[in-house]
Amino acid sequence: MGGPNQANINNKATAQNTYDAIVVGSGISGGWAAKELCEKGLKTLLLERGRNVEHIKDYPTASLNPWDFEHRTELTEADLLENPIQSTVYDESCKHFFVSDREHPYIQEKPFNWIRGYQVGGRSLVWGRQTYRLSDLDFEANAKDGYGADWPIRYKDIAPWYDYVETFIGVSGQAAGIPHLPDGVFLPPMDMNCVETHFADAVKGHYKDRTVIHGRVANLSRGWNGRGPCQYRNLCMRGCPFGGYFSSNSATIPAAVATGNLTLRPHSIVHEVIYDAQKNKATGVRIIDEETNQTIEYYAKVIFLNASTIGTTSILLQSVSTVFPMGLATTAGR
Repeated sequence: MGGPNQANINNKATAQNTYDAIVVGSGISGGWAAKELCEKGLKTLLLERGRNVEHIKDYPTASLNPWDFEHRTELTEADLLENPIQSTVYDESCKHFFVSDREHPYIQEKPFNWIRGYQVGGRSLVWGRQTYRLSDLDFEANAKDGYGADWPIRYKDIAPWYDYVETFIGVSGQAAGIPHLPDGVFLPPMDMNCVETHFADAVKGHYKDRTVIHGRVANLSRGWNGRGPCQYRNLCMRGCPFGGYFSSNSATIPAAVATGNLTLRPHSIVHEVIYDAQKNKATGVRIIDEETNQTIEYYAKVIFLNASTIGTTSILLQSVSTVFPMGLATTAGR
C-alpha cells in the first residue's frame, strides 16, 4: 500500500533524459497511463507540476478529530478571501490538497469554478468517487439529436475496458439491470440504513418503473488488491491511509513503482511539447523546474498529456513551432 519512495524520485536533472514514454500529470488518468506503460515494460517518466505526496505518510490530517483543528475544520474569513473559488469545495482539514487562488488566478469572463490540486495524485485524492458507465443512450445521443459529431464507438466497444478498469480500482454497487445505466464489475454494495431501506421500499411500492439503488462508488466495501476496506469515516478528502478508495497514490503509482520502470519527477511544470518538423512528430517535452526555475528537456517516443482538460490544452497552445505557429495540432481559426 506504500507510495513511491525517494529512490523512485528524480528531483534534479540528470545526464540521461530519454525514456520510452513520458506521462504529464499524475492524477487519475496520468497515474493509470503510467501504470499501464510500466507494466508493459516501458521505462516511463511521470511528470507532476506540484509537490510529492506519498500514500499514508503525507495525509497529515487523516486521523485528526474536529477539535484538533484550530478552527474545528471551519474556514476563516481570511481563507474565504484568499481562496474564493477553491474554498467552495474544501474545509480546514483538506485545504492543503488545493491550489491557492491568489497564486494561481485566472480570468472569469463567465462564472466557472476551476478546482485544482497541484500535487502527486492531483485531484484523485479529493474526487467524488462516483463511478458510472456511459450507455448507448449517451453514445448515440449526438446522432439522435443532430448536434455535434456522432461518437465513433458504442457501448459494446468500450464495455471490456470498463471491466478491466473496475476490476483493478474496485467499485462497490448493486446490479440493477437498468439499460441506460449498465451494470459493472461490482464489489458488494454498502448497506442501506433504515431510512434508505424504507424509502427504497416505498418507491418500489408506488412506482413500477422507478428503482432506488446504491451509488456506484470507488470506495471498497471489502479489501481489494491490497487496499481497504473503507472504514466509513467520511473523511475521504483528507487522503485515506487505509486505501479505502481509489487514488493514484494508493493504487496506480505504487503498481507502476513495483515494476521498476517508473521515474517520478514532482515540481516539474511542463511548458511545451517539443515538435521535430523533420520527423513530423513530437519528440519530448520541455519543463520548468518549480524549485530552481531551470528549463530541462526530456525525450520519448510516447508522450501522454494527462494534465486535465484545461492544463493539457494550455500545454498544446504553448507548443509553438514553425509548423504549428498557433500551438501544436492547431490551425488558423481552430
